[in-house]
Amino acid sequence: MLSESSTATVRATLPAVGAAIGDIADLFYRKLFDAHPELLRDLFNRGNQASGTQRQALAGSIAAFATHLVEHPDTRPDVMLGRIANKHASLGITAPQYAVVHTHLFSAIAEVLGDAVTPEVAAAWDEVYWLMANALISMEERLYAQQGVVAGDVWREWTVVSRAEETEDVATFRLTPSDGAPAPAFRPGQYVSLQVELPDGAHQIRQYSLTGAPASDLRTVTVKRVRDEGSPEGEVSRHLHTRVRAGDRLRVSAPYGDLVLHTTHAPLLLASAGIGCTPILSMLEHLAAEEHRAPVTVVHGDRSPADHALRADHAALTGKLHDASAHFWYEDPEAGHPAERTGLVDLSGLPVASGTHAYLCGPLPFMRAVRGQLLDKGVAASDIHYEVFGPDLWLAQG
Repeated sequence: MLSESSTATVRATLPAVGAAIGDIADLFYRKLFDAHPELLRDLFNRGNQASGTQRQALAGSIAAFATHLVEHPDTRPDVMLGRIANKHASLGITAPQYAVVHTHLFSAIAEVLGDAVTPEVAAAWDEVYWLMANALISMEERLYAQQGVVAGDVWREWTVVSRAEETEDVATFRLTPSDGAPAPAFRPGQYVSLQVELPDGAHQIRQYSLTGAPASDLRTVTVKRVRDEGSPEGEVSRHLHTRVRAGDRLRVSAPYGDLVLHTTHAPLLLASAGIGCTPILSMLEHLAAEEHRAPVTVVHGDRSPADHALRADHAALTGKLHDASAHFWYEDPEAGHPAERTGLVDLSGLPVASGTHAYLCGPLPFMRAVRGQLLDKGVAASDIHYEVFGPDLWLAQG
């Protein structure tokens, strides 16, 4: 809880800080990487830095956290914090790194806002930062403990058992622990981080959803290649596609992620677009194994059937359930595809049962649209869960 004096100061200065938070985030990252270039090389996603999405996500999360402290002083935005903490845990972030961030963030704040940063203002925003940082540190410690690892020590070496081409731009890799020890359990919907060494010596990290059965010692990730050769945004996916084959070894994190399928007897709606189908497939496999009896509605949107990765699995797993239906939308469908399933996903003609719990994964515009349609159909906002691949820009974009 923010102190009364700091609450008044933060409320008064929030408009000015909010208006400048993008500039602050930009300067913060420049200062951080000037002082610690190894962080950009081996920890932060160079693609997200180049595109600016990481700066937008940082700015959005700070502004949202401060606003919540002021407007809802007796609660904490644990959904937002939990999403960040899971991502941090998958990267092996540790408590001392928050002090490093603090140094460069507050240097950026002082430089951008100048004389407006009085000692009182600095103290109030310092309190905001450490409330957020300590909440994340505590959550991350619990996540590490749940996996039985020392804080930050999330990495193991895994061997690629096989590789399969799903579409022209999507490949599936099946992995097993190189040391022969059991694979850590995961919950349907979670992801792992993969770290690869690139030709320039950088050790870049990306997150990929797990598919397949949690009970097996094999773990499966499906990777979509980003083809923009001039951008660092897809440098890891291109490396995996062009260089990694059966027998190769990869550094893989313990599984994390907060978009997990909760045990429920409620009707479910599982909606995805593009490669966002991967966590949904894990959920479907789990539901089939558990002989789930409640209704399940499966929704997916893609450019075409040829672009729909794991399309056959998507349909087959739905077919294994007691009461489930699959609805696929394609912008460029094959002959005979229903006209009402052509174009973008549109739930207007799809019945949604009362009490439905929804899980969404895909590009942000898709999830915004589907969430809005579900709210219009009476689904409670608290029952709509989502996963963003990459920095979470939902808050940053309002």
